[in-house]
Amino acid sequence: MSIRRFWSSPKTLGDVNVVTEELKNLYYKRLLPIEKHYSFHHFHSPSYEDADFDNKPMVLVMGQYSTGKTTFIRYLLEEEFPGSRVGPEPTTDCFTALMYGEEERVTPGNAITVDPKKPFRNLDPFGNSFLNRFQCVQMPNPVLERISIIDTPGILTAAKRKLSRGYDFQAVLRWFAERVDRIILLFDAHKLEFSDELTRAFGALYGYEDKLRVVLNKADRVDSQQLMRVYGALMWSLGKVFRTPEILRIYIGSFWSEPRQRCDHYNLIELEEEDLLTDIRNLPRNAAVRKLNDLVKRARLVRAHAHIVSHLKQEMPTIFCRESKKHNLIYELPVIFTKIQQQHRVPAGDFPDCTKMQEKLLGQDFSKFKTLKPSLMNSLNKLLTTDIASLVPLFQQQEQRKKSLPAVLDGEFLGTFRRDQFKGDPFKEMLKDDEVSEADSDEWAVEKYKPKYDEIFYNLSPHNGKLSGTKVKEWMTTTHLPNSVLAHIWRLADVDRDGMLDNEEFALAVHLIEGKLDGHWLPRELPSHLVPPSKRLSTSSDAPA
Repeated sequence: MSIRRFWSSPKTLGDVNVVTEELKNLYYKRLLPIEKHYSFHHFHSPSYEDADFDNKPMVLVMGQYSTGKTTFIRYLLEEEFPGSRVGPEPTTDCFTALMYGEEERVTPGNAITVDPKKPFRNLDPFGNSFLNRFQCVQMPNPVLERISIIDTPGILTAAKRKLSRGYDFQAVLRWFAERVDRIILLFDAHKLEFSDELTRAFGALYGYEDKLRVVLNKADRVDSQQLMRVYGALMWSLGKVFRTPEILRIYIGSFWSEPRQRCDHYNLIELEEEDLLTDIRNLPRNAAVRKLNDLVKRARLVRAHAHIVSHLKQEMPTIFCRESKKHNLIYELPVIFTKIQQQHRVPAGDFPDCTKMQEKLLGQDFSKFKTLKPSLMNSLNKLLTTDIASLVPLFQQQEQRKKSLPAVLDGEFLGTFRRDQFKGDPFKEMLKDDEVSEADSDEWAVEKYKPKYDEIFYNLSPHNGKLSGTKVKEWMTTTHLPNSVLAHIWRLADVDRDGMLDNEEFALAVHLIEGKLDGHWLPRELPSHLVPPSKRLSTSSDAPA
């Protein structure tokens, strides 16, 4: 049965679309007029567009150069993508948005920012220096049918911090951080270094720590004692940078498709990998909740901004000493923040960063600011108190149907999928030996390699001509390939889906493993020339019309 058939769920998808449309209507009706009235976009992010509400969940992958960002993405997609380069030096020199498309194509940054169907139109203010370093890659990858992935240039270390990018790297990161659903921050277990640019990049993530997932990559290349020290050093360094009492979750892994080195913490790496992949896999299910959370966060910032702007307008003189008064008000902005908190009961967490606000106010004409408009503020308060609350029943209905909502089911995410259609997957459940009918043998693409594969097969002591999932798993794990890769090989090899492998299916599995060890990508569906002869009639009769 095709995996894609589990992606179509019109009823539940309709629920998500209803929630998204309601959020879109609330933004255009309640929030956008206030943003325009108080020039919110001159100080903070541009206004939302339809594409910001309708786009698929996005994952931002960032980290220092040579930490495995591009390799991590290739690991998720299980294939190369145009423009991907890996190496010990800084190889990725641009932002790359990976999105789904029926045909593989690369669109330059200047062209993609004029497409109203893509959520990148507001990147235009960053100018040609950035847009020349931005591209959108579309490809028919099933993982990209449910999520989009943003690959980023490597953050420079201290030795290269004098190099200029030509655009505001921190501002671009913050633009993406505001709009993505998940931020994956990778560190190399071999070279843990916090450079100046990395510290500034952390500043771009301020306020979006809930989206952040930290990954300590290449953990199989160090022993357990070294891993413990590196993990502790990373926790200590992150605690100094992020101004939150909560501890960031750090995943330990080795995210590439090559065999892992056998180490004492091998099982820990497998468990951590599954946790992270499950977190990413569930992003489509939680997309509507994330959009609601971002809308509420933006509305609270708009409310604080309106009070700040109106207060500055009231304090400005009409004729004399306007410039000196302006500088005094900017200098006293922290005191003004406190006054607004007390007078209007605006929480301190809703206010923008004071230092950045002072910098932006220097170039503004205070005479153009507007005073508080009661009708607009009442509309904003209604949004936060009544309108959002009216959406709760829709979210509750969605929560009840969460198991039916589509998730990411391809690439490395197959290893975290636990549905009944993958019956007999030994990487998710242990099976007992059952009696099965013997299969006839015939020639196929694996035939010339089969004698050496049969020797391994019979050394594993098959029962009634078949090997159980337990025995096959024990042998397959000796290859040190990631469990998610081995799980995909199992599903390709177990053609009759009985949870066991006969000699032909086992030969097919070993053939796929050898191909993977030689650096080849696995097929998503088993090609006809690899289907064992005894299974060709059954697979063709089972195929959907």
